[in-house]
Formats: sequence, C-alpha cells, structure tokens
Amino acid sequence: MATPVKRIEKEFLFKALFDEKLPIMHIKDRIEYIFILEKPVKEEIVLNPGRFLSKFKPRDNLDLLFNYRGQVIDFVVDIKNIKDDLLYCTVPEMLYKNLDRNFLRVDTPTDIKIMFTFRGDRYNLGFPKVNEYEDIGKSEMFRNMDHHNLSGLVKQMTTWMSSYADGFKIVNFKDKKPDEIEERIVSEYGKTLYIPSTAGFMPRSDPYPKKRIITEELFKRYLESTGIGQGFLDDTCARFLKSKLDNGIFSDAWVPILFHEYVIGYIHIWVTKEGRPPIEFSVLDSLYEFAKVLAFSLKENGYFEHGKIQNEPFAGRVLDISASGLLFSYPHSSFLMTLLVDSELSVNISTPKRSIDVTARIVRRFKDKTTGYFGCRFMHMAPEDKRFLFEYLYGRQIDDSDALFLTGQV
Repeated sequence: MATPVKRIEKEFLFKALFDEKLPIMHIKDRIEYIFILEKPVKEEIVLNPGRFLSKFKPRDNLDLLFNYRGQVIDFVVDIKNIKDDLLYCTVPEMLYKNLDRNFLRVDTPTDIKIMFTFRGDRYNLGFPKVNEYEDIGKSEMFRNMDHHNLSGLVKQMTTWMSSYADGFKIVNFKDKKPDEIEERIVSEYGKTLYIPSTAGFMPRSDPYPKKRIITEELFKRYLESTGIGQGFLDDTCARFLKSKLDNGIFSDAWVPILFHEYVIGYIHIWVTKEGRPPIEFSVLDSLYEFAKVLAFSLKENGYFEHGKIQNEPFAGRVLDISASGLLFSYPHSSFLMTLLVDSELSVNISTPKRSIDVTARIVRRFKDKTTGYFGCRFMHMAPEDKRFLFEYLYGRQIDDSDALFLTGQV
C-alpha cells in the first residue's frame, strides 16, 4: 500500500534529488522524459528536461517518479509556467513510497479499449451491506465438515464452543432485522463487537492486518452517528458495559457472518460463570472460520440463488494505467456499490496489435460527490502479456533494470 512521506523525509528527498541530480521520470504518449531539478525545492519545483518540450503547456498535470536507493517515490505536480526551456511547477502536498507498482502511471492511450467483468457470482440481497468484499471459500479448519449438512455443522460448532463459552447462538438477519445496539453496530461495520471483559474497557486497537474489531473509537463514532453528543460518549460506553456486567455477562463477542458485501447475520457467544477465562482472540479466530463455513454452506445449499445477478461487461473510464495496474472511475449508481476492495474483475485490454485478458483486484477505493474511483492491481498476468503491455505503454523494450517486474515483484 502506498504510504505518504512525512514532512521531514519529504524535505530530505527533495534535497537528495537536487544534490545528487537524480533522474525524475515522466511518460507521455509512450515517450519517456527524464527531468533533473534545476534549483533546490522551495516555493516551486523547477524541472530541467535537457531539451525543449513542445508537448507540455501550463496547467498540465505531471505524474512523476524517481528511485532513491531502491525506494520508488511517486508524486504529482502541475505546470505553472514554462520559461527558458524550464518547467516551473507546484510543490506537491504529498510524496508516496512503498508503492504497489514499480512503474509510472501513464494516461490511457487513445487506441486502447478496456472492458471489465465481475469474476465469480454477484448478488442483490435484502441484507445489510458494508463497503468491503468478503471472499467465500472452503475453510481449512473445517475442511472435513459436510457443507451440505447445516444442522450438523451448527451442532459440531456448538459442541466445540461449549469449552470456551456459557452461551452461544446464531442469528439470521432474514428472520430478524438488526434491532439491538449490538446487532446494529455489527451490521453497520461488518466487524466483531468484542468485549473481553465487561468489567474493563472496549478494545483500544485492532491487532488484525485486515481490521476485524469494533474498537472503542469505532463504537463512539457509531454512537455519535445516532445523535449522542461528544460530551456523553464516555458515559454511554461505561453504562453499556455496566449493563452487561449487571446482567451477569463477564465476556462477550458478536461475530458477523459475511457473504460478499452482505452481513447476513451473526454469531453471539458469552461467558457468565465467574472465574472462567474470558473469550480470547484464538476463539474469535475459530469463530471467523466457522462464519465463513456457514456462509459457504448456505451458498452451496442454494440459499442465495434467488438474488444472483447476471454478470455483464462494463466500461469504466480508465484514468491511468501502468504495467502493473490501473485506475478507473465509475459514476455514482447502485452498481457502484458492488465495486468493493478485494473484489476481483476480469479485464480485457484491447490494442490494435494484441488483446490481453487478465484478472485485476481492487486494492483501493475512494469517491467524490459524483464518481467512484478504483485502483486495481493486475494478478497472474502471462509473461508474454507483461512484456507486450510494458513495451506498449512505455514505448521501449524491457531491459535488465525491469527484472523485478517480470518476476512479479511490483
């Protein structure tokens, strides 16, 4: 994931660019341009192209990239003025490192056509929706289970859970709409409401790489969205925990059951016996696996068939493309809500000389008032297609410095 460079490091990198005369790369119309900083960066960036550039004009947007000791850095500037064959540009607010790509994004060539199609099944269901996509597959932990025997699955899980909790239930939002605060917040975020001890505090942090826990901050954010004033949040949280403790619940967890972008229900477990160990993260891990098994089993038993949607190719507006991915936009609509992080698309890239079929995963998603934007990473592209796309976009053949790209390290 691209990481913004902090202010002090940004100043250091600009100084190194000038002192070491590091090349800064830009590609336009399949031509690679190399710039050098003409002056130290202060109120503006002055780029020396080493030759007159008739292709550039004021207000042009330049996507630039340079390599500092093996670290690829990316930033964007606007041309303010062109004078004496020098480009006078704005100073970017942000520089980005740890890029998902080693190659510069370029404007989409005019003779290229790109079409997208969802991979796998897609659904329109009457369950609460979240803005993330959950891939449904067979769980390793429960791989020996009979996925067509739902009652047997639940019985097996109940037996296992009795070793760790005093109460256990599964709720389906088809039969019961989210009503209690715990149900509402779980369906809002698609994350687990986990209270290791009702005599303590809600979790302050989430240890999972792909965030799964409703932290105290998220809980308070939800309370604010319901109209509770900021000055009352701490007291509301304290009363929420105390009410559980007064009802004899010492440890509590509400784990969502996710299917694609839908929260179809939840698993609730709790501890009521004093002296019993609280629910631990290892127990939550098993519950996550069981929730996946349950969703997969429901799918295998045809539970979601009524909501299946036919996948049709669609054409987003491709804003830029690199040898390892692309950025496209799509106007606000109900269809837009199905384009979620981690969902995969089949992409057809058609040029006058060759057509490429590749899988792309959506790795970032953002939007403005009218449009959604989706950054995608190409997955498992055939080597001959990698080579062709590189040479097509950048107007040059691959050399030894591009070896990392060819081996997939982008």
